[in-house]
Amino acid sequence: MSDTRDQEPDPGRAATSGAGAGSAPPETGGVGKVPPEAIKAIPVRHYGRWISAAIVLFLLALVVQAFRTADIAWEVVGDYLDAETIIDGALNTLWITLLAMLLGVVLGVVLAVMRLSANPVLSSVSYAYIWFFRGTPVLVQLFLWFNLALVFPTLDLGFWEEDMNEVMTPFVAALLGLGLNEAAYMAEISRAGILSVDRGQTEAAHALGMSGPRTMRRIVLPQAMRVIVPPTGNEFINMLKTSSLAYAIQYQELFLAGRNISSRTLAVMEMLIVVSVWYLLLTTVFSIGQYYLERYFARGSDHRLPPTPLQRIRAQLTSFRVRSKVRGGSGEVTV
Repeated sequence: MSDTRDQEPDPGRAATSGAGAGSAPPETGGVGKVPPEAIKAIPVRHYGRWISAAIVLFLLALVVQAFRTADIAWEVVGDYLDAETIIDGALNTLWITLLAMLLGVVLGVVLAVMRLSANPVLSSVSYAYIWFFRGTPVLVQLFLWFNLALVFPTLDLGFWEEDMNEVMTPFVAALLGLGLNEAAYMAEISRAGILSVDRGQTEAAHALGMSGPRTMRRIVLPQAMRVIVPPTGNEFINMLKTSSLAYAIQYQELFLAGRNISSRTLAVMEMLIVVSVWYLLLTTVFSIGQYYLERYFARGSDHRLPPTPLQRIRAQLTSFRVRSKVRGGSGEVTV
């Protein structure tokens, strides 16, 4: 005895029964079933997005209107953006940032290796260094180095002796204060990157006969760079702005250059805007460099890298051209 529920309905019987009920059979065209109607998708209305966007635009308009009507001589801002003093200050800022960051990165890697060493003396010295320089403000460290002549009037190395005031110039004090402080933070960043590498990589290198320093240089550090580079880029941008503290020890960086001009011309707010524009320009350029540097060291990761802004623009242009060709082939007007 067969189960009638498993049997498919008879199309002829269904059509006959439908016709007997007074309903006209659908026009099938003799090709089978009637195609389903197209689904009409109604998008969900996001009223909250429009309201929040309107509020943000309104507040932004208020800020723009406030600066437009403020007592700011914008022509002075334009005149001093390319002033020689400002450009020299920006170059000095860039120079001290590069050197201090280089000192911090190199010393930070050494401190990280010392911190992870099995030697208790090296580990303790590294920990004490990090503890001291992370626990004291950068401004205090800058003044400590700049006033070192109060404690050591002369620098005596046995084979060379010099007055400390001649050695500890504002540039040297700024370099030591910023670079040694940055080394403490880079030591922790480097240590985190080294610990992110699987221990089996080191064991495999030792099994191949590689020494400890060579394993660290050839195996561990290249893989740790994927973790080290992103926070290092942030530290570099932070160093670029922190270098403005060097004005306190009379190093001729960007902020001090703007302050000297404002004290002479009394254009205080205008020069602050000029300095801010230059800082924004420098940080933007290095942020772009950081983005591509992170992509370079992330090539060996297991996740797919997102497209760059240039790749997105190129993809949009390509899709626009394809749509234009399709419209042109179907007889529609192309733009």
